[in-house]
Amino acid sequence: MDDIMIYNTLRRKKEVFRPINDKKIKMYVCGPTVYDYLHIGNARPYVVFDTVRRYLEYKGYEVCFVQNYTDIDDKIINKAIEKEVDVRDISEMFIKEAQEDAEKLNIKKSSFNPRVTEEIGAILDMISEIELKGYAYVNKGTVYFDTSKKIDYGKLSDKNIEELIEGQRVSKDEFKKNKADFILWKPSKSAEPRFESVWGPGRPGWHIECSAMAKKYLGDTIDIHAGGEDLVFPHHENEIAQSEVANDVDFARYWMHNGFINIDNKKMSKSKGNFFSIRSISKDFDYSVIRFFILSSHYRKPLNFSYEALTSAANAIKRIKICKHSLDYAIEECTRDGYDDKAELIKFWKSFNKSMNDDFNTAQAVSVIFELVRFINLKRHVFSKTFAQETLNMLNELLSVLGLEFEFLENKDSEDDAYIEEIIKKRAKAREEGDYILADQIRDELSKRNVILEDSKHGVRWRYK
Repeated sequence: MDDIMIYNTLRRKKEVFRPINDKKIKMYVCGPTVYDYLHIGNARPYVVFDTVRRYLEYKGYEVCFVQNYTDIDDKIINKAIEKEVDVRDISEMFIKEAQEDAEKLNIKKSSFNPRVTEEIGAILDMISEIELKGYAYVNKGTVYFDTSKKIDYGKLSDKNIEELIEGQRVSKDEFKKNKADFILWKPSKSAEPRFESVWGPGRPGWHIECSAMAKKYLGDTIDIHAGGEDLVFPHHENEIAQSEVANDVDFARYWMHNGFINIDNKKMSKSKGNFFSIRSISKDFDYSVIRFFILSSHYRKPLNFSYEALTSAANAIKRIKICKHSLDYAIEECTRDGYDDKAELIKFWKSFNKSMNDDFNTAQAVSVIFELVRFINLKRHVFSKTFAQETLNMLNELLSVLGLEFEFLENKDSEDDAYIEEIIKKRAKAREEGDYILADQIRDELSKRNVILEDSKHGVRWRYK
């Protein structure tokens, strides 16, 4: 097996991937806080790390893939107060909505999808272990992690912690010993959800949740921990600190982070109003277009969102669909003799794998797929029947690795398609009766509808341009 290189945020360089187990990989991806519909920024880690998983499985690994739902949080509580409903109603609703979006984005189901409220026991156990080892202190019912005692605190972000604290999602209160100290457990306010603990009724801090769930479902040390670039500090930095104190071993061997999605070259932000939900985008573009758009750029680079970019992605998918359609047509029309050079297909396969082995460079992998499409369009008319089928199999295989599994024809169930089928029958009848003027008029009408007719010995086939 060729080496897979991964850019490891922890050491800020590409490294050869060496999992703990030669066959099995333990992978944890931070999931969404479920208080609203997923937005395009949420979609990127979903698609990126699903593709990483797909490629690892394609290379023969068994991946235990864990992605959590944060179902207790200030934003969820505030939404519940606003809607005058129970917190669980909000979290349950948006978990279901997230699952629907994920399914339509062709995200494989996780091995486990733990929810914070169902893992309180594991969370309390980890906090107790941290306190027992002297790395936590309690002040007025709040349990804090003492970052001053973790000598290598800050090793993931490798930046000035004082500067990082400013403007970040870091708790600021008068009871902390150090600015960087963070909450492990906090008392619940009146009417808020609460769980019993030795420190009093309350709920967990944000960071401890993922550490406890990763340990429970994957063990003390995992292979890959992944999430968005915005999670490097403080979330992942704090996960490392508390997990390594509690478990006395390294937490994760490889840390992967996807870049931001920008809107008009500015960071997407709900507070600025420049964000788009996946659900709203899907009204204009198919989910496969959203996935293709995300994979068209390397995952670590910033990705600029625009409807123009989505339109380009939609056109690119249409090119692939037309190519698949034409190749399927060629399979029916080809004779057994013809062009048959399997070495050509192997070149494309190797080039695709080389791209993915280089830190999962999906942008380059997509380019390889279009090189294959160009090759097909240029030579399919001389393919042998066997080679045409093998080429279609190869195209489908590479697309499947990227989770781009779509059919070559549009769904034939709309009123528009039914009308097209009907007038094609009228054209066939006109030709049978020798009325070629009417037949040509029908062809012209179809052309205006962006429909292409293909006459063959098996009858008439059609597709959209």
